[in-house]
Amino acid sequence: MMNFEKQGGLIPVVVQDAKTLIVLMVGFMNEEAYKKTIQEKVVTFFSRTKQRLWTKGETSGNFLNVIEILEDCDEDTILIKANPIGHTCHTGSDTCFAEENKVKYGFLTELENLLKSRKENKDKKSYTSQLFNKGTDKIAQKVGEEAVELVIEAMKNDENLFKEEAADLLFHYLILLQHKNYSLQDIVEVLILRHQKSN
Repeated sequence: MMNFEKQGGLIPVVVQDAKTLIVLMVGFMNEEAYKKTIQEKVVTFFSRTKQRLWTKGETSGNFLNVIEILEDCDEDTILIKANPIGHTCHTGSDTCFAEENKVKYGFLTELENLLKSRKENKDKKSYTSQLFNKGTDKIAQKVGEEAVELVIEAMKNDENLFKEEAADLLFHYLILLQHKNYSLQDIVEVLILRHQKSN
């Protein structure tokens, strides 16, 4: 049970996109706003400037539809995972932190961006640029070669070599995706759709 008296009747609320996990905004709830959010499954805050309940999107239509509500261990902070309708910030930005609300995969996203750069800005010294220049057949061949090498290492017991070959395959697979104008997220969405159909 949330402890609203601990901080003078208001509790900070972090709203996170349920899909991308990007933090969209931070607001405050009193007990009434919290109950309304649970009941209507749309994020409602207590506005400190207007001194009243305020449902995010009540004027703009950019609602935050609740997927999950998590309470922290001290019962004085709330994390809400939501599906945003439109942009979240009143400035027109995806988030109140001026961050693009896109799925990120840590270093793999950095690597995707680097591969895209190598594709668009050819560097004769770059192995990746050279591979892009050779076209679909050569890139696909490299993916096949790396897949076979990974299978061979899987049959052995050298953990380091197995990881090296797995990394080689993933690297060349990402190059192939970029060459075909797809991203890792495009493939993840296919997997999500399959999962949803199987449940």
